[in-house]
Amino acid sequence: MITTHRLLIKTVALVLLLSESCPVFANDEYDAERRALWSAVDFQISRLRDEVGFSRLSPNIREALQKVPRHRFVPDDQVAHAYENRPLPIGFGQTISQPLMVAVMTELLGVCAGDRVFELGTGSGYQAAVLDQVGAQVYSVEIVPELGARARNTLHELGHTAIQTRVGDGYFGWPEAAPFDAIIVTAASDHVPPPLLKQLKPGGRMLIPVGSRYLTQKLVMITRDSDGTVTSQELMPVTFVPLTGER
Repeated sequence: MITTHRLLIKTVALVLLLSESCPVFANDEYDAERRALWSAVDFQISRLRDEVGFSRLSPNIREALQKVPRHRFVPDDQVAHAYENRPLPIGFGQTISQPLMVAVMTELLGVCAGDRVFELGTGSGYQAAVLDQVGAQVYSVEIVPELGARARNTLHELGHTAIQTRVGDGYFGWPEAAPFDAIIVTAASDHVPPPLLKQLKPGGRMLIPVGSRYLTQKLVMITRDSDGTVTSQELMPVTFVPLTGER
């Protein structure tokens, strides 16, 4: 009896050790779909190497993406499609981004644990959750009140309580929380918002889709050097919903 008890303790300890050292998938009905999705994303990223500058995701980002349950961030009528590699409607003319784009943009931001990140366009809250899972301090603004409230509730239900959210026009950033190590814009603008440039820390990066709804959009990387010099680089064609708000 004592031997059996000790064996049980050792077995439980081994399971816990493995669960901490390996990427974890939720044990739910979406497990197989989740695995298939990220295998497909891995393949697509390997083909984008010349455009984005990398051919595979960093282990910590891959693990963060695997742990965040995308099906919790979409409306009920879209849950069956949650692990398809495409954007999905979330209401009010907005979408949850394609998993490939979330993966690429998260990797390009180069966020480290403790970095302060501003997100323009909370949307469903999915991108913010991934950044939080990586260890960033996330400040996210959503202009649609209903989406902002829904995202906040979802994030809190999933334990992402450290994410700071507010409803408002993200074009003007979050001045009292600036400067930011990274800024991510999840809607297309015809120009780079000057307030966001001012809130980007020296050495920081900004990712923003630039273009209009009816013309080709480009994912642009903005960097601020240590001396304050701002440079930009067009990376790849993208399709995002347009940035809204008065400016």
